[in-house]
This record gives sequence, C-alpha cells and structure tokens, in this order.
Amino acid sequence: MEFIDTHSHLYDEAFNGEYDSAVSRAVEAGVTGLVFPDIDSQSRDAMFSMAGRHEGTIFPCLGLHPTSIDAGWEKEMEELERWLDRKIYAIGEIGMDCYWSKEFIKEQQTALRLQLELADRLNLPVIIHSRESTELIINVLKECKHLSLRGVFHAYSGSAETYRELQKLGDWYIGIGGVLTYKKAGIAETVRDIPLERILLETDSPYLTPVPHRGKRNESSYIPIIAEKLALCTGRDLEEVAATTTENAKKLFNI
Repeated sequence: MEFIDTHSHLYDEAFNGEYDSAVSRAVEAGVTGLVFPDIDSQSRDAMFSMAGRHEGTIFPCLGLHPTSIDAGWEKEMEELERWLDRKIYAIGEIGMDCYWSKEFIKEQQTALRLQLELADRLNLPVIIHSRESTELIINVLKECKHLSLRGVFHAYSGSAETYRELQKLGDWYIGIGGVLTYKKAGIAETVRDIPLERILLETDSPYLTPVPHRGKRNESSYIPIIAEKLALCTGRDLEEVAATTTENAKKLFNI
C-alpha cells in the first residue's frame, strides 16, 4: 500500500539531528510522499533544503502561517515572494487562527485574501489552517468566490454541514490526522458523512500525534495508523482508504 502525508513539518527543530532518518522511516512505512506546508521565513530555508535532498518524496509549499502574522507581516509577505522561483506544490499553510491571539485578526484576513489571490494567479491549491475561525474564513472565501479556489482544510474539525457549505465556495478536501484516533473525537462521526474521495491523510508532525503514541512527537511514519482508524470509522478496507486518499493527494497537489 502507498500513502501520502499531505501535511508534515518534518523540517521542524523537533527532528534536529534526524531529519533524513525521519523521512526514511516514513518511506519504510509506505508513506511515499510528504507535502511540506510553509510557516514563515524562519524555517523556510530548512524546508527547501530537505526537499532538495529528497526530491520526488518531499513536495514543498509556500505560505505565511496565520500565527506568524504580526505587526511586521508585510515584510514577511515580501520575503515570501522572493521564493516564488522555486518549485512549489501549494500556497500554504495559510488561513486564520483565533485560538492563540485575536490581536491581528484584520491583518490575518488581509494576508489570507492576498495569498488566495496568489494561488489563483499561480493555478495552485491552498492549504487552509482554521482554528476557532471558521466563520471568518468563510467570509473571506465568499469575498474571493470569483477566484478559482481549490485546496484542503487542514486538521478538519467542522461538521458535515460546514463541509457542504465550503463546497459552494470552491473545490475543497478535508485533512484528517491523529485527532481521529482520540477518544470521543467528533470527527470520527463526521467522516462517515463525507465522501472518501474528498479526504486526505495528514499527520501535522510533530504535532497531533495519534494513539497509541499520543504524548510523544508525531512523525509521518504514523500515517498508516490514521488510515486504519479512518477505515474502521467508515467501514472500508484499509487498501481502499490508502488507494483513494493517495489518489486524492496526487490529484490535488499534481504529484
């Protein structure tokens, strides 16, 4: 079986000293592709450096994470544009986050709108980060409805009804990760009402580690654990989950 981790930060400092071995463990587990969402200028060089060492396995993206948006966000956007000559597979991780801070909400909205427009110009999908900000993001998507938007809502925690509302505003997939394995996770019910053809697997490593490794550092080699849980929740064979979600990822990210 073949899997693709559509959201991994293996370039994070949490993997210092074992960046390449973490990739090797993922490949050994059947995870043949890793999509690397961007955060900001502080980690961008490390991300592209890893992608260069593992061409054909790592697929880097470019974007400004909402939690990196502060008073100097415009300079960060200028820095981002200097990397547009690189081969990238999506604009992301972008979006809004009202969990950590609401101080720069208007700036987050503006940055999201600008990056959606950038994705449209480049004909690329987007990776959306949404934390306690779904309604705000939907409002931005409505403003950008004239654009040809497609992408994935990373670490999806919304309802099936919200998913259907999003589909009216673009061509959207949902990213399912380790939270699916948590006790009483609401997403375990939601995935039953969303077509498998609209689901992507992800880890968000080093975060959101699945059971039975919860409490430890997450990594891309744990994708099969998430796939097994998704198969159980939806009453499907693991082989079907692997094949369909992998094809979904290849289609969205053109890999």
